[in-house]
Amino acid sequence: LTSYTGVSRPGSDVGAKSQVQKSRNFSRASTSSESSHTDPLTRRVGMLMQFLLERYKMKEPIIKSDMLKLVNKKYKLHFPEILRRAAERMELVFGLDLKEVKPNGHSYTLVSKLDLSDDGTLSGGWGLPKNGLLMPLLGVIFLNGNRASEEEIWEFLNILGVYDGKKHLIFGEPRKLITEDLVQEKYLEYRQVPNSDPPRYEFLWGPKARAETSKMKVLEFLAKVNGTIPSAFPVHYEEALRDEEERAQMCYKNMFSF
Repeated sequence: LTSYTGVSRPGSDVGAKSQVQKSRNFSRASTSSESSHTDPLTRRVGMLMQFLLERYKMKEPIIKSDMLKLVNKKYKLHFPEILRRAAERMELVFGLDLKEVKPNGHSYTLVSKLDLSDDGTLSGGWGLPKNGLLMPLLGVIFLNGNRASEEEIWEFLNILGVYDGKKHLIFGEPRKLITEDLVQEKYLEYRQVPNSDPPRYEFLWGPKARAETSKMKVLEFLAKVNGTIPSAFPVHYEEALRDEEERAQMCYKNMFSF
């Protein structure tokens, strides 16, 4: 999986500004390299993702011949590339790893790399799609200095085949999801950038996201998706550690405030 954060592996010691810029550059580079959403390969990647999710939710086997039928024999030569891109996005958005049941076999299974509900975090009443999209969004906001412009969020969503104004098979109307649903549920904050003219908008963590998860948990999610460890993001790891300490102090104060 190409690292969607674009930051260095363990051992790097770059500055916070450099890391944030790299994460932004990654979004732009990935968006341009994927080509537009009218690209037939990209459309079939989206179709295959929908198929994989349906099989996963129904706990049905994933057969190679069924996937080949779905993408059409016209694209048979491109199937390895379509499958690779679909698998990367399944891992990125949902933390689901596509594995062959047997080496060189013709059947696959999806295995969850992440168990976000171990401690109840973001699990209550959440279906797979919302839960899956929220954690990467929180990660993008965190890596971009705890606020991400609307343009940066859409650049990231475009990488996943999610486009403004185009209803998604899994997420429905994406603008409504990120600017209304997740805002009303207080997982995201969507506000106008102060003194912006013409008006520009940005996303921040909402109070419910701050209450139910933490910077360290989101960093752990990013690390798992990228096959590394949280300290691979040195500047953000330090920020997450400070956040954990502040949370512990607040909890301690609350314990003795009665």
